[in-house]
Amino acid sequence: MDVVSSQPAGATQPPAERSRRIEGIQRGALTLLVIGGALNYVDRATLSIGNVLIRQDLGLSVADMGLLLSAFLWAYAFAQLPAGVLVDRVGPRRLLTAAIVIWSFAQAVAGFVAGFGQFVATRVVLGLGEAPQFPTAARVVRDWFGPRDRGIATGIWNTSSMLGNAISAPLLTFLMLWFGWRWMFAIMGIAGLVVAAAWYGLYRDPHAVALTEAENRYRTEGDTTGEGKPVTMGEWRRLFACRTTWGMIMGFFGAIYITWVFTAWLPGYLELERHMSIKATGWATAVPFVAGIFGSLFGGWLCDRLMLRHGLSPLNSRKYPMAAALTGMALCTVAAALVDSNLLAIAFISGAMFLGYVSTSSAWAMASVAAPTNCTASLGSMQNFGGYLGGALAPMITGFIVQGTGSFVPALLFSAAVGLVCAVGYLLIIRQPITAAQLGVEA
Repeated sequence: MDVVSSQPAGATQPPAERSRRIEGIQRGALTLLVIGGALNYVDRATLSIGNVLIRQDLGLSVADMGLLLSAFLWAYAFAQLPAGVLVDRVGPRRLLTAAIVIWSFAQAVAGFVAGFGQFVATRVVLGLGEAPQFPTAARVVRDWFGPRDRGIATGIWNTSSMLGNAISAPLLTFLMLWFGWRWMFAIMGIAGLVVAAAWYGLYRDPHAVALTEAENRYRTEGDTTGEGKPVTMGEWRRLFACRTTWGMIMGFFGAIYITWVFTAWLPGYLELERHMSIKATGWATAVPFVAGIFGSLFGGWLCDRLMLRHGLSPLNSRKYPMAAALTGMALCTVAAALVDSNLLAIAFISGAMFLGYVSTSSAWAMASVAAPTNCTASLGSMQNFGGYLGGALAPMITGFIVQGTGSFVPALLFSAAVGLVCAVGYLLIIRQPITAAQLGVEA
């Protein structure tokens, strides 16, 4: 088992402590990342919330709505690959500002569409614009947090997805009932432009701040090479030749696959399989997402604790929690499928979501230690690409299985099998961090 000492090899001074200025920058950056990440999830939920009214106004079929919902996911998944390298080359401040402006513009324009084709175009642009949000967050944590503090920082910004899911239904329903579905889209687009202005006005990349030697040492001690150097396309391509990259892609595929089975189908599962009322389903559906918030925070805290208190290397302090949590997520999904009690089913689904967000926090924290600094967002986006391939496939495969068998049980068992296979792959494939020599990064 790899261990990490309390200070870098060959060091003659203790690990650097963060200054009050660094702490202020960290708090501000995390606050903006949580707000931006929550907005990211609220904006992608607008179509689901307005589903019925949109179909009535535009004369769309249920199949049309399915295509609209999937258009975002496919665009989001494939946009991950260029998004990461753009973050690493352009920098978080400028790139995320542009991304929020793009997705907010698409969101606002969706309020003025006249038909199906125009709506598809806005959903595709929404997916393209939203893609850089989470790779940017991984890069910001790598830029401003020392290795021993990156786990909990990752857990904090990762809660934004659950927070967005939790507030989207009441917020968007309120806007839609008071202003109509078209203005719901427009208002959210305007809100996004405000967030973009706040990010550009308040956040600064490290090279734009006159940091002291101690502050820079806190941020970078124990890191591999690549600090301050834009990633090259050769380095980006060579990431795909590294087994660690493929292990991260595989593990995230499993975690997001199961997560999206519940995200897309939980209300339908509770109503159709469990015969719960719509009112009861509304309350029951919220519980697993709340559990996910706590899972995200716990996962980040656990990574840091395993590194600081139990001597695991930065890589293994992320690898073991990710694989264990994904395994537990799969087992909770099996239990939820097989128990007779509705209360127990919701409890097991909540356990699955809690562990699912332990796994995703650990996985995103892995992106901050598994490769040279200038490849952080690139590696994180490759991981997210794998995850959202799973996210795009999960609703469709689940629907086909349910239609073919007349039950959600085989679909849940299948998703659990996917999770278990991916957990084993993550554990066995990832062995060492990606080194500068593997990518040709100059020291």
